[in-house]
Amino acid sequence: MSGTENVRRRRNVLAASVAAGVLLAGGGGVYLATTASGDGTGAAARAADAAGPPPPLRLEGGSGGTDAGGGDSRGGPGIAPGEPDPGGGPNGTVYTAKGPLPQGPSSAAVHRPEGLVTSAEVTRLAEALGISGSPSLVGEVWTIRPEKDGSGPRLDVSRKAPGNWTYSWYDGGPAGDSCLKGKACPPPGESKPSPGGTPLSEAAAKAAAAPVLKALGQDDAKVTAAQVMNGSVRVVNADPVVGGLPTYGWSTGLHIARDGRAVAGSGMLKEPAEKASYPVVAAAKALARLNEDSKGTGPIGIGGCATDPPAAGVDGSGRPDTGAGREPAHGKPVSPRPPCETIADRAAPDQVPVTAAVFGLAARDVDGERLLVPSWLFTADPKDGAPYTVAQAAVAPEYLKPPEKPSAAPTPTPAQPDGTAARVVESVRVEGDGRRLAVTFWGGVCSTYTVKAEEQPDRVTVRIVEKSDPERVCIMIAKDFTKTVTLEKPLGDRPVVDAASGEAVPRR
Repeated sequence: MSGTENVRRRRNVLAASVAAGVLLAGGGGVYLATTASGDGTGAAARAADAAGPPPPLRLEGGSGGTDAGGGDSRGGPGIAPGEPDPGGGPNGTVYTAKGPLPQGPSSAAVHRPEGLVTSAEVTRLAEALGISGSPSLVGEVWTIRPEKDGSGPRLDVSRKAPGNWTYSWYDGGPAGDSCLKGKACPPPGESKPSPGGTPLSEAAAKAAAAPVLKALGQDDAKVTAAQVMNGSVRVVNADPVVGGLPTYGWSTGLHIARDGRAVAGSGMLKEPAEKASYPVVAAAKALARLNEDSKGTGPIGIGGCATDPPAAGVDGSGRPDTGAGREPAHGKPVSPRPPCETIADRAAPDQVPVTAAVFGLAARDVDGERLLVPSWLFTADPKDGAPYTVAQAAVAPEYLKPPEKPSAAPTPTPAQPDGTAARVVESVRVEGDGRRLAVTFWGGVCSTYTVKAEEQPDRVTVRIVEKSDPERVCIMIAKDFTKTVTLEKPLGDRPVVDAASGEAVPRR
């Protein structure tokens, strides 16, 4: 299916599905409503309904919040280190709607990515990014890579749906005699520093990203471009419309330089296909479930009072302890002391207003697969911070399976042939004469790491080897490492493949 046909089909679906939430300002708050021209189901969903009730879903904690379906846009999928907890900390969060909430449709379909990415689809994306050349299949990854010293654009696309893709531009391979000596000449293998100056305007950056979004069939996506990186690179984020509904957690990101050129990007190439339809709840019920899921975890710490415990035979006031409720010598009963309260015990949950509610689809992990699940997308507007989106699954509770209880024994990390833990490689940089690779990855602070490389004529496979002391007590903090490995021959145009994931590694 061509990109034009794909866009036309999705727009037809959009015209016959649930519209986005409408906000009407008035009175003392905001009135939230939705309109619909249909029941939110398509032909595929109706066919699935005719075959019988849909299978129950087991939602995993993949959208950033709880197992029951919550997530927020402050930390994206999962809770990143240093990001706020969607639950609001030990005392939790209470989300309060500033007006009536919309009813929404009676049912909606989940969407599942399926199929294989074709060479033609990769070529279409590459042309929109301004990359020349034909894609080649390396393992399960389509790749178009620069020649010779590795400088220039690189595109990697996973062959399996949803076709995760990454795009990068490496501008400054190993420096040779043609590089002017002095401050303007970077050390061998290092990229040239990004030029300073004023970034493109938001409108200009969106216009520069439009051809790429059109090639992805996402020219009807919700686009934002407020973020700026490195002082001069504008970040364009696009949340696509799938099945006529807005999405959360399925975005395309593009970095646009001052000259209007895309210098980095990532996203999904395959549009998820419509699958079984599920009954869904109204926004008010979804918000109540979100508040239930956002209850606090309770005080964090060892508990108890801050004062020293009383000595034996002495009560908390220093007088002899006669026992709670017992008659002392003077004939008056002693009242039991109230339990010690911590600051967290006395603090009320965080109160966050909800100013909008839109019915859409949110990315969730379901039985090990990444799906788009019918969800309510709430706009939370805290007094002391910027507005953010909170996604809550809208599937009726009778169609949700409880999350699996964690095993008593921890799930072992995928191991390498020598028994050491496998670490996923984030990126690689070519240094010196092209034989040295600087490999970047995440690891624990108490382990030691080395990099091994296996050279083949058409690729180089790198593996992170971890060594740790099982007797050592270590804090669970992750940090990024960069380790080097030297090849027998210059890398040239061979791709670097991660042994842990089997995917091509982006170059820096």
